[in-house]
Amino acid sequence: MREIVFDTETTGFSFDNGDRMVEIGCVEIVNRVETGRTFHAYFNPERAMPPEAQRIHGLGDAFLADKPLFSHQAEALIEFLGDCPLIAHNAGFDFGFLNGELARAGRAPIDMGRMIDTVAMARTRHPGAKHSLDALCSRYGIDRSHRVLHGALLDAQLLSQVYVELTGGRQIGLTLVSETVEIQTSFAPVAAPAVVRPPRLFEPSEAELARHAAFIEKIANPLWRLEASG
Repeated sequence: MREIVFDTETTGFSFDNGDRMVEIGCVEIVNRVETGRTFHAYFNPERAMPPEAQRIHGLGDAFLADKPLFSHQAEALIEFLGDCPLIAHNAGFDFGFLNGELARAGRAPIDMGRMIDTVAMARTRHPGAKHSLDALCSRYGIDRSHRVLHGALLDAQLLSQVYVELTGGRQIGLTLVSETVEIQTSFAPVAAPAVVRPPRLFEPSEAELARHAAFIEKIANPLWRLEASG
């Protein structure tokens, strides 16, 4: 099953109030395994970047000035997304900006029925715990040491690993027992040929026989004499 994990960076929290998307990162997974295919793009928001937003993702006006408009990348993005489920962390936020930009570009919105929200999944699986991406990476032992600032593609790659854990863990990719071909090998043990050695003769010398006879004579009331007399 093909799915897309994605993340966005924006100028603020509300598309309806004039904020714009400045970055999107998408990671393709098939049967919960990353395929290596990604989509990543920066966009010129056609407005100034608020300092508080820049502190989060590090994307300033100078960097975004020569980037394409979202409308110029919309077709490539739509083609990459296809019609499969779309996974995001706090997905309502990302879908709001994605559909806002699509509408502004004269494109049809993404069906909200395709949305999978990993925050909602984490709240169900770990009630009462922290559900930020950082917290979930720590819970599942996912290395995020290279995440200094928020970045759409990096966060999507981390989220894809979190999503796998939330949906059953890495074992989900293992081959099912019913699909495993077992090969059994049977064999009859073969006995090793017996090794027959010639008997070794140890004949006592006359001196040894004399010492043995002398020792026997020293034994008081030996058993063999009692049996003979009885």
